[in-house]
Amino acid sequence: MDDWWKRVCKRLRAELGDAKFDSWFGRVELDAVHASVVYLSVPTTFLKSWIQRHFHENIKNAIAADRPELVEVVIRIRSSMRTPATSENDDNRMTKLALTKATDSGGPGTLAATKRPNKTEEVGEGQRFIGSPLDQRMTFDTFLVGPSNAMPHKAATRVASSKVGDHIEYNPLYIHANVGLGKTHLVQSIAQSVASSGRNVLYLTAEKFMYGFAASLKTQTTLAFKEQLRAIDLLVVDDVQFLNGKVIPHEFGHVLNSMLDSGRQVVVAADRQPSELDNLDERVRSRLMGGVSLELGPLDIELRRAILASRIAIAQQRQPGFEVPANVVDYVAQVIDSNGRDLEGAVNRLLARVTLSGAPLTIEVAETAIRDLVRTRDPKKVKIEDIQKLVANHYNVTRADLLSSRRTASVVRPRQIAMFLSKVLTPRSLPEIGRRFGGRDHTTVLHAVRKIEGLSSTDHGLAQDIDYLKRMLTEI
Repeated sequence: MDDWWKRVCKRLRAELGDAKFDSWFGRVELDAVHASVVYLSVPTTFLKSWIQRHFHENIKNAIAADRPELVEVVIRIRSSMRTPATSENDDNRMTKLALTKATDSGGPGTLAATKRPNKTEEVGEGQRFIGSPLDQRMTFDTFLVGPSNAMPHKAATRVASSKVGDHIEYNPLYIHANVGLGKTHLVQSIAQSVASSGRNVLYLTAEKFMYGFAASLKTQTTLAFKEQLRAIDLLVVDDVQFLNGKVIPHEFGHVLNSMLDSGRQVVVAADRQPSELDNLDERVRSRLMGGVSLELGPLDIELRRAILASRIAIAQQRQPGFEVPANVVDYVAQVIDSNGRDLEGAVNRLLARVTLSGAPLTIEVAETAIRDLVRTRDPKKVKIEDIQKLVANHYNVTRADLLSSRRTASVVRPRQIAMFLSKVLTPRSLPEIGRRFGGRDHTTVLHAVRKIEGLSSTDHGLAQDIDYLKRMLTEI
């Protein structure tokens, strides 16, 4: 039985390829052969449905290659499985052979897909919701740790190493960072680590969540979609700042509440802190803020050097003769301080330049190769809280005065100036600015912006004040 089943597995692997075989057959087990029927088992309904729909004929053909008398394949769920009365095994016991260990890229122990499903595979009768693909390269082993990300990394590893029944320390775990600083890498590392332990994981980008929920509304399977989430041990939602519309952010709140209230782990990633997610209502923001919120900071020089060294080592696997002198590495680390993606792009450009020109890699050559990646320093990121504090100090009022309902002239004008600067210097919407100024309506903010714009065009003193405040906020 064992030798025969290994031959069947070998044929399937040759036909389907390593990636597909490892992803979908990693937890398939041979249970028994009875009469002309081969009995296989899998741990989840989703896996059974997927294999029956996509690979049933492949399995039958692989079996028929040397056992043509076995004409039927039955796939069952292990938890509800019954052993047939007789078997080809002498001791009438089930022979279980795990085909291969599931990979960490959305293997069959998870609900994360290894390929993008087509439209009919999204959510339908008897189907599971398919998660976003996981990148096999994004694991804890490949995540480089430095002072700017050490705390989020430690929290992520603790979440990933927790077991069913353990006390959940960080729930939800909220990770935020600017573009290219590793938040997606970190949350995917959590998903892949937990999935490798056999627990059910659903990793979703905001786009995928919106598309999946919209599809369930269209096919009238919303209740089934919500029911499927009950089987999830870990839900990871990436780029939650992109959730939009009236219904979907509200439904995300319901999903979040359901997961947290039932004691299941939620990990959320975004490009800003929870209080600044103006696309979500106050209750959802409050629930996110009730967990642990950690920020991935800018990459320091040593971490940038480490990232470059890692990317160069990967490039050398493709091009063994590729060498980057230490002074060139230092130069690139100094001039590209934005994010890890730009550093990876720099290595790719250096590799292309060396490969195509054959010239030795010097700082002058590197400067030409990465010129488009060396950006002028981005202006300082201004926060509404900073604007409120500076304006309050400048006009000798308190921040609490700006947020209050007081309507005296000594408070109204500074409040309008602070609202104007918030609109000009931050990407926040009018409703979000109003909320941050004591829960005011967006029309109040719009009136303040227009008022200050009009006055500053005729009042030279006010124009000078605003110019001074802008420079204080953006240059210091």
